[in-house]
Amino acid sequence: MLTTPITAGLVRGALDLEFTERGVLPHRLPARARRQIPDGQLTMAESQPSGVRLVFRTAASLVELDVLATKRVFAGTPPRPDGVYELFVDGRRSGQASVPDGDTIRVDLATGAARHEPGPVRTLRFDGLPGREKTVEIWLPHNETTRLVALRTDASVHSAQSSGRRTWLHHGSSISHGSNATTPTGTWPATAAALAGVDLVNLGFSGSALLDPFTARAMRDTAADVVSVKIGINVVNADLMRLRAFGPAVHGFLDTIREGHPATPLLVVSPIHCPIHEHTPGPGEFDPDALRDGKVRFRATGDPAETASGKLTLTVIREELARIVKERSAADPHLRYLDGLELYGEADHAELPLPDALHPDAATHRLIGERFARLAFDAALT
Repeated sequence: MLTTPITAGLVRGALDLEFTERGVLPHRLPARARRQIPDGQLTMAESQPSGVRLVFRTAASLVELDVLATKRVFAGTPPRPDGVYELFVDGRRSGQASVPDGDTIRVDLATGAARHEPGPVRTLRFDGLPGREKTVEIWLPHNETTRLVALRTDASVHSAQSSGRRTWLHHGSSISHGSNATTPTGTWPATAAALAGVDLVNLGFSGSALLDPFTARAMRDTAADVVSVKIGINVVNADLMRLRAFGPAVHGFLDTIREGHPATPLLVVSPIHCPIHEHTPGPGEFDPDALRDGKVRFRATGDPAETASGKLTLTVIREELARIVKERSAADPHLRYLDGLELYGEADHAELPLPDALHPDAATHRLIGERFARLAFDAALT
């Protein structure tokens, strides 16, 4: 078996690699941005490699990948499923695997306290691959921080040439990150990218699509042929700002992206349908009754009457985003708006309700991805 160093030439979808004593940690935000992160939620989310994959050429029939996963255990809730690693050979899904353990972070949802327990490195083994020269992709778990410790094969490995496809840079919330999707290529952005024939860089961050300037700068500095930003749900459920601050923050976020992408197709996407926040402001929280039953469900705690004083709901945000894009597009012909209700609306919710009242399930991720590929790449992002 030959061991190949894991370098940037083998990794797609990450903006930075951190070389640690316990393996190579892919990051979806660069080091400069990470130094400005104000909370543990985004620190966790950006280290979870949604959309990140190893890509290489080889004639190997056997591939082994040593990984150190980070499992998160939330007290009082059902165990989270193990992250999935998906193998593709020349674009065809050819296997998947998981590891049962690794480092563990135990979180008390009531207090926010977390305890870290170190764990073992595990080996993923993919065998029976065709013995010809081919392109191998290993998609990392979208929801499980993963250190890449060693790559071994029974034939030499070299970097794959560029696919020649356009690069799609996307930013959004946990829905874009892939919450409740069951595989890394089952998230709606990965689904859309596959259908549209583009290479994905996914900056969907669970709980953290909050118009942070450092995220806008990271997008500004990342090469891309098409760019999209999905804004709204986290601003509402975090109860982060009022209408007076929201509009200028959106303008500033888009201004920063445009500094690096002055004529790139740029799509602003408003929130999908989410009944708990359509007309009720945040903050959002775990439903305590559901937690007592060992289930995860969310609820909104704001007062709808407070929208009169500037509190935000999804309905308010859709109206404001549509207004901002209409205003800016007079001087920016490459800017477009996509109403999130076209991706998942009230009728869809009746047929495919959000299981935890906030995040789509696997079938709904597929639906959203299919619609985005059609609505965005066939029109706004061409």
